[in-house]
Amino acid sequence: MSGTGGGGGVSGTGGGAGGTGGGAAGGATPTAYSVAGLRQSLRSGELGSLPVLLSLAAIWLIFVILDEKFLSPRNLSNLSVDIVGTGMIAVGVVFVLLLGEIDLSVASVSGLAAAVFAVLNVQHGMAEGPAVVVAVVLGAAIGAAQGFFFARVGVPAFVVTLAGLLGWNGLMLYILGSSGTVNLDDEGLVAQLTGHYFTDVAVAYGVAALGTAGYFLVSFRDARRRVAAGVPSRPLPVIAVRTGALALVAFAAAFVLNRFQGLPLALLVFLVVLVGLDHVLRRTVYGRMVFAIGGNVEAARRAGLGVVWVRISVFAVSGTMAAVGGLFLASRVTSASQASGGGNLLMNVIAAAVIGGTSLFGGRGRVWSALLGVLVIQSIASGVALLGIQAAVQFMITGGVLLVAVVIDSLSRRAQKAHGRV
Repeated sequence: MSGTGGGGGVSGTGGGAGGTGGGAAGGATPTAYSVAGLRQSLRSGELGSLPVLLSLAAIWLIFVILDEKFLSPRNLSNLSVDIVGTGMIAVGVVFVLLLGEIDLSVASVSGLAAAVFAVLNVQHGMAEGPAVVVAVVLGAAIGAAQGFFFARVGVPAFVVTLAGLLGWNGLMLYILGSSGTVNLDDEGLVAQLTGHYFTDVAVAYGVAALGTAGYFLVSFRDARRRVAAGVPSRPLPVIAVRTGALALVAFAAAFVLNRFQGLPLALLVFLVVLVGLDHVLRRTVYGRMVFAIGGNVEAARRAGLGVVWVRISVFAVSGTMAAVGGLFLASRVTSASQASGGGNLLMNVIAAAVIGGTSLFGGRGRVWSALLGVLVIQSIASGVALLGIQAAVQFMITGGVLLVAVVIDSLSRRAQKAHGRV
């Protein structure tokens, strides 16, 4: 479900590749934030997060009608933790998709990282902190190596990461050995990633207030800078409405979570990661280069951008996030096994990124796509499980939502081409 990119050009990098990112930030018009501007954006294919938000609302409404327990504090709290492992991996996939490429190895890398951590910590007695570092660094190294073969050697990313899918899964099975399963310490650091909750109600409300205030301040500062630079900006009333909507969602979530066990540590870490990586993509030169290369690699190369190292770094980010997600998934079941990184995990993380709004064609999307997409997928899984429906139905529903997302993405891109925005 097509999202808008975060930066249309590469300002300050040698004067080129402008407009290749297709983002709203670089291509606003004087009416961009008016009602007429909104209609024009929708007609031209700039749908933003609207489709996925409508889909999520429809999914929640249907499941609430079928079973009111779907919106119970317990179920929503569990949902907020269940999305983290898959969501972390999907964030890395978003980076790769922004280049118009794909990483098929992320599920296997996540399983390998979990296995490496478990074997080092449980079987070899390494402290959890160093074992976590080793697992995450391994994921980053794997991603960088695959990126090297793609960016420097010229092997298609599909082929490189497909080989990784098989190879890293085989290495995971070898490391786990004949036992096949290594149980983690229930009270250990990794287990507490998804097992710890901040029971003090002030923590959840404090995070909600901090997030809302931070969004308002950043938006207000950006608007002032754009006005000073003589470019279109969001009017203060629009910023106020957006801040109010965010505050409503944030404080409602805090209220619901506090009615069960409080704010989950896993959710807090996930939100911090999303905010940090969103800043990297939307507000740094590196992020603008990623969008530029994804929008038009040849224009970016002629502008003097470091296409090779950016591509390698993006795959390194993907590998790193796969390893982090693998640790969260292992934390959820307090073990690493031959099933780690298996099943439908790969399909879910790719589907989450696409459903959330990242374009398969590159150059458009945001890291928040991972959150929205994984919320859709996990909501379907949660609702199906709550109703006692067989898993086959979940796969069919998720597949249908993914198909709709890709169709909307394709139609959006066609509309943008017709309006000269691609």
